[in-house]
Amino acid sequence: MQVIIAEKPSVAREIAAIVGATNRKDGFIEGNGYAVTWAFGHLVGLAMPQQYGIAGFRRENLPILPSSFILLPRQVREGKEYKADPGVVKQLGILRELFGMAERIIVATDAGREGELIFRYIYSYLECRTPFVRLWISSLTDRAIREGLQHLRPGNEYDNLYLSAKARSEADWIVGINASQALAVAAGRGVWSLGRVQTPTLAIICSRYLENKAFKPAAYFRLKLSTAKEGTEFTVLSTEKFDGREKAEAARAEVIGARTVRVVNVERKETREQPPLLYDLTTLQKEANSRYGFSAEKTLDIAQSLYEKKFITYPRTGSRYISEDVAEEIPALIGNMTRYPRFAEYAGRMDTASLSRRSVDNEKIADHHALLPTENLPSELDADHRIVYEMVAGRMLETFSGACVKENTSLTLQSAGHDFTARGSIMVETGWRAVLNEPVEEKEEDMTLLPDIVQGDELPVKGCVTEQKQTRPRPLHTESSLLAAMETAGRELSDEAEREAMKDAGIGTPATRAAIIETLFAREYVRREKKSLVPTDKGLAVYAVVRDKKIADVAMTGGWELALSKIATGEMDAPTFHRGIEVFASQIAKELLEARIDGAESDTACPRCGRPVVFYPKLAKCQNPDCGLTVWRTVARKELTDKQLAELLTKGKTGTIRGFVKNGGGTFDAALTLDDQFKTSFVFEPRDTPRQGKRNKRK
Repeated sequence: MQVIIAEKPSVAREIAAIVGATNRKDGFIEGNGYAVTWAFGHLVGLAMPQQYGIAGFRRENLPILPSSFILLPRQVREGKEYKADPGVVKQLGILRELFGMAERIIVATDAGREGELIFRYIYSYLECRTPFVRLWISSLTDRAIREGLQHLRPGNEYDNLYLSAKARSEADWIVGINASQALAVAAGRGVWSLGRVQTPTLAIICSRYLENKAFKPAAYFRLKLSTAKEGTEFTVLSTEKFDGREKAEAARAEVIGARTVRVVNVERKETREQPPLLYDLTTLQKEANSRYGFSAEKTLDIAQSLYEKKFITYPRTGSRYISEDVAEEIPALIGNMTRYPRFAEYAGRMDTASLSRRSVDNEKIADHHALLPTENLPSELDADHRIVYEMVAGRMLETFSGACVKENTSLTLQSAGHDFTARGSIMVETGWRAVLNEPVEEKEEDMTLLPDIVQGDELPVKGCVTEQKQTRPRPLHTESSLLAAMETAGRELSDEAEREAMKDAGIGTPATRAAIIETLFAREYVRREKKSLVPTDKGLAVYAVVRDKKIADVAMTGGWELALSKIATGEMDAPTFHRGIEVFASQIAKELLEARIDGAESDTACPRCGRPVVFYPKLAKCQNPDCGLTVWRTVARKELTDKQLAELLTKGKTGTIRGFVKNGGGTFDAALTLDDQFKTSFVFEPRDTPRQGKRNKRK
């Protein structure tokens, strides 16, 4: 018997249908010599410090550097303790039994770094020795799965990918645990979380926010002159920016007095705007955020859903290129689009014999090629899924279309010794821009409709006004601009080729950046204001502590990502990277233990002994070792805020708190109180009898 393990039950069902396994069992599907089973994402992970005999947050324990890591089944909170998730333990038992009976294991977890780690951690935890091979595919279409099963690869071919994933996992543990505990100890209260990637990302957001708020706008003035030729009126702007209104008005008077403006230079140039590269995940997320306001996480979730429904290829890709063999499939995919209403007319006009090859490059593909639609056309999609699908499909048509050709005209005019400029643009060939037929974003001065003008023309001054403008700061980060900054390790790059070259040195990966951003929201470090990302007071407090420390160094984190990619290709040694991370974690623990956070000192007295209570990420605890009063922060899966904990400890009771979770599902609202033994219990407010009566009356 051969065992196939997928990352999710839904993917396992697709594979089972292909191999002829139809007999559903508890935790797997069997038949035709196969047992197809699944994980639920990360079933196994790295144990927390208490498993190494290190309890609580203590200065003397830091840095925490395990000589070897312990793997445990995924943990869930039960009362005051964390225990193995019963569902995970059950599935691991099924996997242990299946792996033990198997002739070989076919690994069908997602074909990438995290997918490899999911399987290898399970394999290691179960102490399995059964040989395994790898199913490596870029889409879940029936054809892709069949072809992949016919070309299974040796499992050891992906050892370096696993070593890279393992190095990433352990590095995040070492940096996150030591930095977070050190800051919590230094702060004395509150949920303070730092991480290898999350903290540099917070630094990018905060530094832009502070720069924006500190910006002092300066007023300047420009002249806007109106003129005309052969009945076509147009405006031109002064090249000079006047720093005072008086200077601008004096120049305006001179121009009006001159009555004419002379054309001193005309430049016409034809430009070819090449089609864009195909999408990788980050570029898809950036554009979905800019155009439609989708969060990075929402775009990833939709793309993953479209992948699992077989409509697009594997979304967690960092490449914008395809290989020569995949390029051979493009004409058929374009032909397929003639049956998709939105693109049918355009796809039918494309000459598939002479397609652009900008995105075809065997050397620029790592684990997966760029995003493409598959041969399966969706019939019905909800609005959001349709948007993302049409972005991917439309981008394929754009990428393989011809260049957009424009004729750009640049004018220089002069009146009374003052220079004016105007620019205009005429579309000669729409090219790839005809796919979506969306308006081109242009600067205001580039949108002037110009008549046929030649050098030496004398034109009338029909009017001249003084316009006051202000210098502007760089805008606050949006998710789109933050993703771009993460991709290029904070460097401001507008050139597409430069951004591509920086990818391996970015912070995070296409697969993890959305989760990193969501973590900042969950930690209450950042909030959304419309499209902008704004740090909270808590986020700014953390940034104030870490801004000049190694934990916030964006370039260093980008260097780590580059090192991890080199481990994956065998160019770097994983133990060397690990030793560097340990040295780094020791340094940041020392730095942070010496730090202070404004307003973080505890001013809450213990209700039992009167000594100060320290607020930690998971609990509040009296500093008196003889007292040891402890109040857990999480009650019925609801995490209490510092304010709620302080209210409970000082007043003995909180106000009504919403969102406690029932054991059987659903939520409830209640106040919390401390009983005579200083244990937490619920207090339910009496029902509003008059309102109940009104409801009955309406019935």
